[in-house]
Amino acid sequence: MGETALVVDGVTVQFSGVTALDDVSFEVRPGHIHAVIGPNGAGKSTLFNVLSAVYRPVSGSVRFHGTELTRLRPHRLAALGVARTFQNIALLPGASVTENLLLGRHDLLRPSGLRRNTRAPAAAHRERVREIARFIGLGDLHDVPAGELSYGDQKRVEIARALCMEPRLLLLDEPAAGMNAHETAAMARLIRDIRDSLDIPILLVEHDMGLVMGIADRVTVLDFGKRIADGTPREVQRDPEVLRAYLGSGDDTAAHPSPAGPPGPHHPAPSPEN
Repeated sequence: MGETALVVDGVTVQFSGVTALDDVSFEVRPGHIHAVIGPNGAGKSTLFNVLSAVYRPVSGSVRFHGTELTRLRPHRLAALGVARTFQNIALLPGASVTENLLLGRHDLLRPSGLRRNTRAPAAAHRERVREIARFIGLGDLHDVPAGELSYGDQKRVEIARALCMEPRLLLLDEPAAGMNAHETAAMARLIRDIRDSLDIPILLVEHDMGLVMGIADRVTVLDFGKRIADGTPREVQRDPEVLRAYLGSGDDTAAHPSPAGPPGPHHPAPSPEN
């Protein structure tokens, strides 16, 4: 537990002179669920795009078990074991659940795969996909077209597809977005099960503060591209800078519309950025 899986060190991202991330640093430890939260426009999506090699920072570094990631292409990150989901569902609606999950094993099926033994027979890969589907709660839906599933089950398929990569780090982008209270509670249990049963560190961007504060081991808070807090859920909930960012004061109120109260299980933060 003392080892660090992911180190984000001084990451700065600019677009046409606008600073989207400003010297952001934090660490993700093995076996931890680490959440990144913040008001609209705080830089959460930009951060995730840096971590998944969609954007390159102008300065700073991202190291995964000692390997620098900022100059790699997305497929190289996948080969290293970094898997990501997205807020917007991106499945093949006419393909079955099993067929969608097999896409997650693309790197493992290729003869030129960069990690692990890729020569396992196709039947073994298909059985592994079915094991993951059962673990996620999709065991009876192997042959159902993904487009016919409920919204919550489609979200589960996306997470299952990421797990089919056999990741060493899982990036979850708004996994509970659009879900009702029952579905959100089920998603929280699933994320804990992934951490506990598969021993995968998870980096989570999520706007539902009840989910975040209920499952995260550590929370990093961004505001206007800067890190304003980093600590346990209890520490973050009591941090004056976090309360200011969510509640607003003076001119800040217009920039960050105030929810009903401070971030916590009964006072969700504003809706996520696009």
